[in-house]
Amino acid sequence: MFQALKKSSPHRLFVIATLAIFSAAISMSLRVAISDSVREEYLTEIDPARSVTLMTEALGISFFGFALSLFFGSLLLDFFGIRRVLAFAGLAFATGACFVIFSGSLASGMGVFWLIWFGMLLQGIGWGSVEAASNPLIATIYPDDMIHRMNVLHAWWPAGIVVGGLWSVGAGLGNVDWRIVMAGVLIPSLTTTWLTLRSEFPKTARVTAGISFKDMVLEIFRRPSFFIWFGAMFLTAASELAPGQLVELVLTQTVGIRGIIILIYVSGMMFVFRHFAGSLSHRLSPVGLLWFSGLFAAVGLYLFSIATNPVLAILAATFWGAGVCFMWPTMVAQAAERYPNGGSWTIGLIGTAGALSIHFVLPVLGRIYDEAKLEAAGGEVAFAAASAADVDAALRIAAESTFQTMALVPAALLFVFGGVWLMERKK
Repeated sequence: MFQALKKSSPHRLFVIATLAIFSAAISMSLRVAISDSVREEYLTEIDPARSVTLMTEALGISFFGFALSLFFGSLLLDFFGIRRVLAFAGLAFATGACFVIFSGSLASGMGVFWLIWFGMLLQGIGWGSVEAASNPLIATIYPDDMIHRMNVLHAWWPAGIVVGGLWSVGAGLGNVDWRIVMAGVLIPSLTTTWLTLRSEFPKTARVTAGISFKDMVLEIFRRPSFFIWFGAMFLTAASELAPGQLVELVLTQTVGIRGIIILIYVSGMMFVFRHFAGSLSHRLSPVGLLWFSGLFAAVGLYLFSIATNPVLAILAATFWGAGVCFMWPTMVAQAAERYPNGGSWTIGLIGTAGALSIHFVLPVLGRIYDEAKLEAAGGEVAFAAASAADVDAALRIAAESTFQTMALVPAALLFVFGGVWLMERKK
């Protein structure tokens, strides 16, 4: 059936875009899933007191790669073409995974860390390339149904996290090595590249409308209200993606179930809810939807800080998932709708803000966690000599401190989106 579709039909291109997003999500899901195994096998030997900090630095660099490729990819998308950028993304996922998988065979000591770091950077570059190409593609082929289509496209992000999470959980039950788990990203990523190379993609809406490259770049300076949305994206992305990176490293040790299971549950919610984004934004307005998203996310993150068992963890995850569900795709769609002359550039800048946010926030959270656990235990030497019960108590205190700090981020969004919402309602 797929082969029967025209190489340039909107449905075929939409399917390829969803597969690319799906591949990016599986890549991120598996990075999170293997993070604790990688930390235990390699990083605790390198630096036991800072093992979580090192792991969050490796996880965080993928977001820098995301920001880098999204910034330049969106700016130069019409030069390279959507087809080349999406094909490159699939190869970056596969190559990055191989660096992580073979890190222990290719190096020793800190050399292993840097290979893991570089592999995750490559996967982040692939992720940014997907966002740089797929979002403008959807804005081009569905200009009159953008919020709905953008949310449906990004519904395949949580779908990929669910599939990657289930694969990692099943592999864990079967004592499958984490390297084989990581290799799971090769199938969807290489399939994305193969299908992309066999399809034809349109020019972006900006080129079709005859808007020059210069006018695209100058759009954000002619309309400085864009920087409100750019700043808000720092907070929305941190609310969604930073906690998602921490669940396996932090919650696994404090709530009685693996953090990846919580991530699977939240991702399943998001896959379903994002299909209703169009009707909800019509009733509330897109900004109203974002305001309620911030409220639910703040409540959920605070509940994570006091969760000590699976029931409380699932309750917290429900609030948090309902809150962050619509944030990313709605922010991207708002950039495309409010600043159409900015084309792929304004869309890409919004995503770049989100990626940079996680790059800076995630290592900070790792340090907050490590410092809190050492302080609770009475210092580095005391932590190393502590009993299992004392270690568990220190980790619970560290988790509480980390998630309470994170809850302040979506709480700040209530003032940002509340102000925009009130001003637009007055108009």
